Amino acid sequence: MENNQEIISDLKGLISIINDGKEGYMSAADSTDNVELKAVFAKYVAERKLYETELKAHLAKHGAASENDEGGILGAIHRTWIDIKEALTDKSETALLGAVITGEKAALEKYDMTIKDNELHSDHLNLLTSQRNGIAEALKEIEVLEQKYKDL
Repeated sequence: MENNQEIISDLKGLISIINDGKEGYMSAADSTDNVELKAVFAKYVAERKLYETELKAHLAKHGAASENDEGGILGAIHRTWIDIKEALTDKSETALLGAVITGEKAALEKYDMTIKDNELHSDHLNLLTSQRNGIAEALKEIEVLEQKYKDL
């Protein structure tokens, strides 16, 4: 039973950071008029919604539910940082992308910590690994965009 509580806690933590990312991408999309970035951000909002649904399904298998649809307090702080950073710089694309990179790196750290305990999470390890790899791919794309806009 103790292991199940740890699994539930870990999954809820991942749901929170996924929702932080979803909200962060929505905030970033709202903070720019750049059509290319809006499209990329919208793609990752949809991806995070899918990840949330998948994680909540596994949470239910362990007898729990998550009412978290909007991320945690750290996510709210991060989204506020996106707003502040965007307002204080004349290169809003690079500021937004830099803030998104920070969020994605935090998500990867959370996933890596959870995946490290692979015995505890054996029944959903493939899902966690797949989602982690998706976040890593998103990070690569955002880093490429950041470099592109730095060079403009």
